[in-house]
Amino acid sequence: MGKIRITKQELRKQKDSLARFRRYLPTLQLKKKQLQRQIIKIHQQINEVTRQKDDFREKLVKWINVFSQANPIGEVLSIETIRVSEGNVAGVGLPVFEGVEFRQSEYDLLATPLWVDSGIEAVKEMISYEARLIVLHKQLEALKEELRVTNQRVNLFEKVKIPEAEENIRVIHIYLGERRTAAVVRGKIAKAKIEQKRQ
Repeated sequence: MGKIRITKQELRKQKDSLARFRRYLPTLQLKKKQLQRQIIKIHQQINEVTRQKDDFREKLVKWINVFSQANPIGEVLSIETIRVSEGNVAGVGLPVFEGVEFRQSEYDLLATPLWVDSGIEAVKEMISYEARLIVLHKQLEALKEELRVTNQRVNLFEKVKIPEAEENIRVIHIYLGERRTAAVVRGKIAKAKIEQKRQ
């Protein structure tokens, strides 16, 4: 605790600060809870997308060996863009996965194996799962960082600022009370001296 001035003005300032801290703390605590709920939700989404990706990969196992053959998928298919919009949770800007746009060039249907069409669709779906997971992990990082900062602020208010302001108010009250008492005593002493001189 730093030095404080022991004045009525400082007392008023400390009371205003305490009221402001107490008013702001519930907002921070609410934000903390929202962030925690959102982090849990994103963990669940990550688990669900991972499960869907694994299920899809299981279905591919039956015919995925054809990818070891020479295939034109890498030449025919490329990612044009991953569409991401901006979302907001508890005041935190988050990327929101919108989809993946692919560039697919024409290929000779007679010169390519029959499975290439299915292979292209499978690759698109796997890339979409991966892109969705990347965006979800970015959301998680942003929310965890905001939760860390919010936790620091909650702890600062609960453990430092509010107790410090309460202690400052207590010290100022005691000091001002002692000064009032001393002034009354001095007044009585002065009055008694005046009375003595009159006698």
